[in-house]
Amino acid sequence: MESENQTKFSQFFLLGLSQNPELQSLFFGLFLAMYLVTVLGNVLIILAISSDPHLHTPMYFFLSNLSLVDICFITTTVPKMLVNIQTRSKGISYMGCLTQVYFFMIFAGLDNFLLTVMAYDRFVAICHPLHYTVIMNPRLCGFSVLISWVIIFWVSLLHILLMNRLHFCIGTEIPHFFCDLALMIKLACSDTLLNNIFLYIATALLSMFPFTGILFSYSKIVSSLLKISSARGKYKAFSTCGSHVSVVSLYYGTSLGVYLSSAVTLSSQESAIASVMFTVVTPMLNPFIYSLRNKDVQRGLARFLSRAFACA
Repeated sequence: MESENQTKFSQFFLLGLSQNPELQSLFFGLFLAMYLVTVLGNVLIILAISSDPHLHTPMYFFLSNLSLVDICFITTTVPKMLVNIQTRSKGISYMGCLTQVYFFMIFAGLDNFLLTVMAYDRFVAICHPLHYTVIMNPRLCGFSVLISWVIIFWVSLLHILLMNRLHFCIGTEIPHFFCDLALMIKLACSDTLLNNIFLYIATALLSMFPFTGILFSYSKIVSSLLKISSARGKYKAFSTCGSHVSVVSLYYGTSLGVYLSSAVTLSSQESAIASVMFTVVTPMLNPFIYSLRNKDVQRGLARFLSRAFACA
């Protein structure tokens, strides 16, 4: 009981990206700028979609949810990193670490689910255009988002409950800039067999089914596009998928980089850099991808900004 109490009130130490004190100011300025750009870009996407009736469609409903999740996703890791750099402290409490792990898993999983639902939306729009409004009705869209939250909420909660049974040595150092579930399991001083089994099963299921759904949707989309005789028609149809394909490639490419860097290399620095791409760069680039490649979003942003400046 005594060792358990010590574990629960102990403090972890996040070693960050580098131990070099001369780089801390650079990291602080860089990550603060990236965080502000991410929040501002995604907030603008949400405001443009919510204020423009032309964008009140299923695709942009899911995009606004994706932008909200991206804001929450980057907020789970970067602000704590900035505080630690500014205060020159590497500590994070046991409960703070579990909380960070919990919300990180929720928002990473929601990103995955939303990209899958958006792929299905594009499949219906291209392969069944006449039935699009019937199939992608507001009830189905709302249910899709709700069930995504419910699934990832319970899976993340089970991870945390299993983590809570582990014991950690006093003063455990985490060679990362945030509390990562897989890394914490490796650092535990008690038996982690059950945690690893559930981690592998949950990761496999929550990655395989969404990714399979995305591949299936796009295989049907490509098959449907091949039946269109006009090259202009093909381009116009697939152009609606261009932004989503880019975001999916970025998400799965960076997540695969995180997995490979942690599984193949022993360097914690290389793993941390791969995690930066996944946790910071991806949420920052998503609004740019959708605003630069999507004329509807561009017009919505222009209308929103013109109204904002007119009111000012």
